[in-house]
Amino acid sequence: MKAVIMAGGKGTRIATMNAVVPKPMINICGKPILEYQIDCLRKQNITDIILVIGYLGNIIEKYFGNGGAFHVNIDYIREEYPLGTAGALYYLKDLLVEDFLLINGDIIFDINFDMFLNAHRKNQSLATILTHPNNHPYDSGIIISDQSGKVLKWLVKEEERRWYKNRVNAGIHILSPELLERVDIPQKRDLDRDILKPLILENQLYIYDSPEYIKDMGTPERYYEVKRDIESGMPAKRNLSVKQKAVFLDRDGTMNRYVGFLNNIEDFSLIEDAAEAVKLINQSGYLAIVVTNQPVIARGELSWEQLTEIHNKMETLLGNAGAYIDDIFCCPHHPDKGFAGERIEYKKECECRKPRPGMLLDAARKYNIDLSKSWMVGDSMSDIEAGNNAGCRAAYLGENLGNEIPCYKNLLDCVKNILDA
Repeated sequence: MKAVIMAGGKGTRIATMNAVVPKPMINICGKPILEYQIDCLRKQNITDIILVIGYLGNIIEKYFGNGGAFHVNIDYIREEYPLGTAGALYYLKDLLVEDFLLINGDIIFDINFDMFLNAHRKNQSLATILTHPNNHPYDSGIIISDQSGKVLKWLVKEEERRWYKNRVNAGIHILSPELLERVDIPQKRDLDRDILKPLILENQLYIYDSPEYIKDMGTPERYYEVKRDIESGMPAKRNLSVKQKAVFLDRDGTMNRYVGFLNNIEDFSLIEDAAEAVKLINQSGYLAIVVTNQPVIARGELSWEQLTEIHNKMETLLGNAGAYIDDIFCCPHHPDKGFAGERIEYKKECECRKPRPGMLLDAARKYNIDLSKSWMVGDSMSDIEAGNNAGCRAAYLGENLGNEIPCYKNLLDCVKNILDA
């Protein structure tokens, strides 16, 4: 598969860092952004690369040449004048005959492209965009999809939103060459607005969601954040080809205030310092994954749509505080029958209801998690037993149990101790 990198950006917001080179050539820890991208592609045998260059493109071309020094093959498309994020696709028509990668030139990433490509082939769509949670969803476009990954809505940051799942476009796409025929002349075009969003109505736009390392360099603050991550080796550690570590979090009484069977979104509120605890997990390299029993589904007290909206509220509140959850696993089952309005299809014994470890095992399979190096944190013995049954270490939130289980008064203290261990 060939990769096209849009490397013509000027980088107006980050110009104070280095105004004498194009944005993809901003140096970070001894290498330009673009070299990190090419390294990641080469390591996964993606070696045919097309760079779309514009502003100060001669600097890029002089540095990389034909790619031989970097063990790749590089061709160039040179914009004589700015064509936006999609206008230069016009010049790719004769160069691409198979599905290809299209990558923004201002992001640092380390992802497993085989998994991305397999998801795209399963979708059989014209385009698949990689989405992920980030720590600033409030100023990002939000992608809303169904359970199959088909995109239903794309909210730009200016659009009104209330509660939403923290999933944003990462700037990495797999596109069919059929889309190139929609760029009929070389004029300024916007990739999101003019090419991708119209595919929603055609049911031809899907997502591949990943917790792997992808961060943009749009502001000086984010530049320094990425610099710290590179220095710690975090990007490579988060590639899903590498065994991951996770902190599994119970929901009620751990993330949000316990109110019994929560069946009203107005009753949901984060526990003080919970967002700060999750933020520390995000910065550490551990995955933050919520695993929650929700028998309110089986009891008929809450629909799946209402539960999703509650979880969207949780993600929104966390995002507003600069934190995010990588995934949520939920058990809707309840073994006891006899409730008015109950849903019989969920009234059964299952392997996912804590203290059984099903949700943790599912997460481990999905994200290549080493459970022996992971933690389960919750406020009930069923949480502790689920962690133990999955092979995790476990921590209890509440009064000391008088045994060997670590106990903490709140989630923030617990996470600090986990990360210091």
